[in-house]
Amino acid sequence: MGAKLSGPGGGKGHTISQNADINVTPFVDIMLVLLIIFMVAAPMATVSIRLDLPPAVPPPPGMEQKDPVYITVQETGSIFIADQQSSLEGLASDVCTALGGGDPACKEERVFIRADPEVTYNQFMEVMNELQAKGFFKVGLLNEDIE
Repeated sequence: MGAKLSGPGGGKGHTISQNADINVTPFVDIMLVLLIIFMVAAPMATVSIRLDLPPAVPPPPGMEQKDPVYITVQETGSIFIADQQSSLEGLASDVCTALGGGDPACKEERVFIRADPEVTYNQFMEVMNELQAKGFFKVGLLNEDIE
């Protein structure tokens, strides 16, 4: 069964008008379903865990953390530990001395390295590699202006 709605030879053809209104019923249905899902799921997502933490206790005397050592690499290749000049060969022993002793525990302390902006990557990595070869693994890099 067929029907001709309009056409040039049909004479009084019917035309279908376009509906420009938005049908929001499916949109509202979806939004209501999502609202119900989130209302049911939200209380399940906020699960709390009971934690029993021990009270904070200060470290015993003599176990305070020492101040870190700052190593400065200048563009001329000079290496300074704090204000004392050092060399690449004696870097590890000078760092231990600056940390307050020559014991093997000095390698567990923090060491920070900073360099002039003009220092080449090779110069900087020589210092890093020397520290790592001597057992210093807690090394931090500083990005600040050296005055």
